[in-house]
Amino acid sequence: MAAEIHPSAIVYPGTVLGEGVKVLENAVVGKQPTLSPRSTAKREPLPPTVIGDGTIVSTGAIVFAGTAIGARVVLGDQSCVRERVTIGDDVVVGRGSLVENDTTIGAMTKIQAEAYITAYSTLEDHVFIAPCVVTTNDNWMGRTEKRFGNIKGPTIRRGARVGGGAILCPGIEIGEEAFVGAGAVVTKDVPERVVVVGSPARVLREVPEDELLENA
Repeated sequence: MAAEIHPSAIVYPGTVLGEGVKVLENAVVGKQPTLSPRSTAKREPLPPTVIGDGTIVSTGAIVFAGTAIGARVVLGDQSCVRERVTIGDDVVVGRGSLVENDTTIGAMTKIQAEAYITAYSTLEDHVFIAPCVVTTNDNWMGRTEKRFGNIKGPTIRRGARVGGGAILCPGIEIGEEAFVGAGAVVTKDVPERVVVVGSPARVLREVPEDELLENA
């Protein structure tokens, strides 16, 4: 089954669309980045965007060049996926969410509306990101030379869940099957299979056995 491209959508030359891909109204696929002269992002030529079978690029969504998206992914309305991002199969990126450059997202992960996934982040398989989660990658916020070589987003391990409005500080790791409560501010690594809440986040209890992936 051939890809379906709405007449108002823009698909840049060289883009690879798998079978059954749908690019809906006003979506843009394969866009080259426009960088500030002061940007520290990489500037080498980008390969074409590749989008796997059955993926939907919804109304107004933007996918940059140099990104590979798996099969049966849903990119919600007005979402944006930047350059050099890899997204696995069966992922959902919710409405208005932004996935910044050089990020990896594993299969079956769900990112809900208005979440911000910063550059240089890693989300493993079966991760759940609730609405309005914010991730960060720069402890110096652009002010000193110390930041060069130290910019890194969070690593969120398999099956971890992050509640609505939580904030994850740069470089921290959320352990496998951990649960970050809504509104938490995570300033240090979270062990696997625990629930953390508060600001700064602290361990509240263990994740119940019946909530683990193997038992869900």
